[in-house]
Amino acid sequence: MVITILLSSFIFYFYQVIYSPNFLVDKENRYLFIPSGSSFEDVQQIIYNEGFVNDAVAFGILAKFMNYDRLVKPGKYRIEKNSNNVQVIRKLRSGDQEPVRITFNNARLLSDVAAKLTINLELDSMTFLAFLQSETIAQKYGFNNETFRCMFIPNTYEVYWTISAEQLIERLNREYHRFWDEKRIARARNINLNPEQVTILASIVQAETTHHEESSIVAGLYVNRLKRNMPLQADPTLIYAVGDFSIKRVLNIHKEIDSPYNTYKYAGLPPGPINFPSIYSIDAVLNFEQHNYIYMCAREDFSGYHNFSSSLREHNNNARKYQQALNRVKLYR
Repeated sequence: MVITILLSSFIFYFYQVIYSPNFLVDKENRYLFIPSGSSFEDVQQIIYNEGFVNDAVAFGILAKFMNYDRLVKPGKYRIEKNSNNVQVIRKLRSGDQEPVRITFNNARLLSDVAAKLTINLELDSMTFLAFLQSETIAQKYGFNNETFRCMFIPNTYEVYWTISAEQLIERLNREYHRFWDEKRIARARNINLNPEQVTILASIVQAETTHHEESSIVAGLYVNRLKRNMPLQADPTLIYAVGDFSIKRVLNIHKEIDSPYNTYKYAGLPPGPINFPSIYSIDAVLNFEQHNYIYMCAREDFSGYHNFSSSLREHNNNARKYQQALNRVKLYR
């Protein structure tokens, strides 16, 4: 009789260990993060200290029975409320991670991209930045330190929280080649540019435009200048060369800086992009508007739009209006 009672009690307890809710009981769904290199004991501490589990002993017993203690996999796991031990252990043991969305836009420097890409990852931004700054890495993918930024196509990607620096850069390289399909490459050839040159020009177009509807017009203007071997004379390239992105008014002294990014002093495209242009900006270059404009000047109403012209005389009139407007609001730098 006693043995029967004990056996019944054991079976009932083991049933509870397996099938009774034990994770986030009466709580909301949460994500469990298991860092790389974690041991089974580390996992036990995490789920206990962070309030995931009601009965840590029950979880530990069943986890060892199911060999999870020897099959710990790092990652970000979605834990449903009122989950039982078996459900969670199977998920953790199989490495059934929840994908993480990463995105970056409006970035100028590699440091900006490193911070934005890793904000939701286990990967440290400074570690990733040091990886990106290696000339060996750039050369591995067919770029140099200046053109390497052309490989980064701003978009939203799904990866795993535990992705390494090597895996992340491989993913970005695959996305680069997926983006530059035969159709886009053919369009680049039509304007005598390669993908890197298109991206460099797109970065200038993006820096020059506030309103999307002007992007293809500005792109066409710079294509006209390139065809005539005229200096691009793009103010954003000077700001990039100076390295002071707070500059609101480009002065003559800025035009004297000796830098390959000084498109007033040197004709042609600079050696690399001045930001990470969006897909929209890249496609604006590939599908530039055909016109006769070779000059542009910001409108004096500060609307963000530009006045375009094909004659220097008309451009000088537009420039004078804009300079006078800047003086009126006392913007001298």
